[in-house]
Amino acid sequence: MTTDFSKYQKIITSFRGEVSKPTFDIKFTQSTKNMPKTEKFLLKMELKRLSGACTRSIDLRGLVDGDCKLFQYSGQSHFLDDIAVGVFEENVDQYKGYTFGVYEAVKNTENNFRVIYQKEQNKVGESNAKEAPADLSKKSQDKTQYPVTLFPLNQYHDRKEERMNFVTSLVIVLDKNQQKVVSSIDLSVSGLKFRINGMGSIYIDQQITVLYKGLESDFQFGSDEPLVYQVKNIHSDATTQLVGCQRIEASDEDSFERFLLGYIQGNKRRYKINLENTLAALQARTFEQYLLPKINELPIFFERTANAIHPRYALTTNNNQPTFQYWQDEDNHSNLQFLLNEERLERLLKKYKQGKPLRIYSFIHQNQGKDFFYTIDEDQLAKEDDFFSTFLTFAAKKSSFAVTQLTYFDIDRSKIYSPFTLSNTLELKKQHLNLPPSTEVLSCFESLSFAITVSDITHQTSREQYQDFSVDGIEVSKLKKFGHKRLKDKIVVEELGVTYKNQRQEARFIYNTPAIVECENVKWKGTAVDFSVSGLKIELETSAVLSAGEVVYIAFPSLQKITSAYDLNKLPYIIIKTNKKKNILNLRAYVKEHQHTGRSFFKLLISKNKDKLSPDDYVFLVPGLAEALRTHYTQSIQIPALIVQTSGSRYKVDALVANDDSDEFSQQLKKLSDRKNYYNFYPLMTKLYKDNFLESCLKKLIVNKEPISEVLYISIDSKAKQVDEAVRGKFDSELSEPDLRKNFIKQALEKGHFFCLQLKISRTNEPDIEYLNTELSYISSYALHRSKQMEQDIWSVVAAIQYLDITHEVLFSHGL
Repeated sequence: MTTDFSKYQKIITSFRGEVSKPTFDIKFTQSTKNMPKTEKFLLKMELKRLSGACTRSIDLRGLVDGDCKLFQYSGQSHFLDDIAVGVFEENVDQYKGYTFGVYEAVKNTENNFRVIYQKEQNKVGESNAKEAPADLSKKSQDKTQYPVTLFPLNQYHDRKEERMNFVTSLVIVLDKNQQKVVSSIDLSVSGLKFRINGMGSIYIDQQITVLYKGLESDFQFGSDEPLVYQVKNIHSDATTQLVGCQRIEASDEDSFERFLLGYIQGNKRRYKINLENTLAALQARTFEQYLLPKINELPIFFERTANAIHPRYALTTNNNQPTFQYWQDEDNHSNLQFLLNEERLERLLKKYKQGKPLRIYSFIHQNQGKDFFYTIDEDQLAKEDDFFSTFLTFAAKKSSFAVTQLTYFDIDRSKIYSPFTLSNTLELKKQHLNLPPSTEVLSCFESLSFAITVSDITHQTSREQYQDFSVDGIEVSKLKKFGHKRLKDKIVVEELGVTYKNQRQEARFIYNTPAIVECENVKWKGTAVDFSVSGLKIELETSAVLSAGEVVYIAFPSLQKITSAYDLNKLPYIIIKTNKKKNILNLRAYVKEHQHTGRSFFKLLISKNKDKLSPDDYVFLVPGLAEALRTHYTQSIQIPALIVQTSGSRYKVDALVANDDSDEFSQQLKKLSDRKNYYNFYPLMTKLYKDNFLESCLKKLIVNKEPISEVLYISIDSKAKQVDEAVRGKFDSELSEPDLRKNFIKQALEKGHFFCLQLKISRTNEPDIEYLNTELSYISSYALHRSKQMEQDIWSVVAAIQYLDITHEVLFSHGL
């Protein structure tokens, strides 16, 4: 039964701290003599509940209109703003301790956004009751705030030691023997964090002496040597400083260090371990596993030789495969070296220092069955005043026309490994889940010089704009200098797939042999191109009407000639995957009972011919290299993405994955937000939620299908005060006429800011929960409720929306 006690608030307030007193019953009876018996009984139960001891931590960050900071009470940490601290202290004084009455008073302060919202709703309800029904539509306003939190993938660190939340009295001795009494916040064997009132008396690298007065009264450390610490970091707010220190000059057999080691080990489940870095790390790893396999940009790692630079490794996904394959010739040899040479690298570096990408315009000319690549970048166009318009028109009329955006990032070998944040407590049997890079991997990185990301920003509207740039014919003599000579010695670019759950359970070997596929009395001829003990890949001569999940029967006529012990006809296999043309089949042995002739044959064939068989290229790669490159790119990722999660029967978007927010668009989203440290994604979310656009996209998408792509034009009026008045957004399809687009862009530039974003919406795969479970289990040991919430959040992710700023390309294509 739920009762509204708001009408009895005065009685509740007057009885704070009175329940445990002998006079409570008498006073309560006098105060409630005119109250019905049922309500009197319920109110008495409520007063007793509010007086009960509470152990819940309070975290008001993002929930109140104020700056929250760490607040300690009886060894427990809370995050409260100044108003909440005042309410907390006042109610603790009344209740004589931390009770549920204190908890609820702090959760319902006047500056709480929920309380503010409820008051506004009550006012709207009162005014609506007075107004005519015709005015109701005017009063109801659309939502204008879509707060999103930034989650960087490169800002979490492991700790060498476990850090225990612990409050005790300290005396610190500063310069000139100045002493101050402070309280600790947390401590480790060789570290300490404390709070000090006032500003300016402490600085980085300062050496201070610490006296543990609170611990000395209860324990003996066995040593009178001074405990000297060095200040490592300081976090300040208006009135206090949080100071992090590390102990120095400790001997090998230090008695205080031994004491702390035992004290923390014995009390860490009582006082709890500080898990902030582990929570941040797990959140980042979760988003990384969902986002990285769905990136649309193509990361390429370059190495430099004495003569030139050339691409060495490329990280590929289902989404960026079209970009990777675009730069392959008729023989499927990679020509990514045409994207970047020494001269273009200089221009890219200039752009990089300005915080800008470099655009490349390209097309492929086919002659006598051979592919010839032509490229020109935006800086080259600027020098070709009399030629650039005819080049773009000529290129845009080619079906192979592409606009590519290059961004540069440095190779940093410290970014290739991301250890678990478990403070050296990882069990030996689980260390294989996240091993540090081997010497072979490190040697591979020694040869790498830099890396780039390649983003395909071609879209139909810009193509049509470029086709109208010129009416003149192309000058072949000028065109030739932008063509690339075909190389006799092809450069090998290793393609490394971004995966977290390795689906390949057996070694795969390359071997071509004729195969016949049969299904429902229909046969197709083809060639088996690789095999493992339980799997096959067959390329058919013609397309087949077959789908994943169907059982087919395979015969190997040539292999049958070399064996009489096995019958290699009508071997059952199930189709796992097919390509779009239906001429490539990935198969797995279909085992009805315990035996499968095909598996037995291939197992024997592999065991007797390992020296003769060629392993698949995947086996040639250095173990751990793909993981190291992937980890490096995770910490260098430059294209932001929104994470879509389920919330009941709806979808929510409140997480932004990005390593940098210095771009102009992010700054504008900050200005639109009414909450500090949040981004208001109103310009995007109003379009994604309108007419259930996002929901309809997710219904269309399956996990490995290509992403849904949209181009969004955004106008932000810098003078308008209301968000819904300042922001206008239109999809490309809503501005189908060139004049409409130009007017929209011109008006946006006149009023304030214009942005154009390329959106890519993708369904996400499942994460590798065994890998994530290592840190999740560690969190559950000390904060079970936090781990349950984290696990729920992990499984709630359903999609990712990458958005790429293509504003400059759109302005250029529209002659603006």
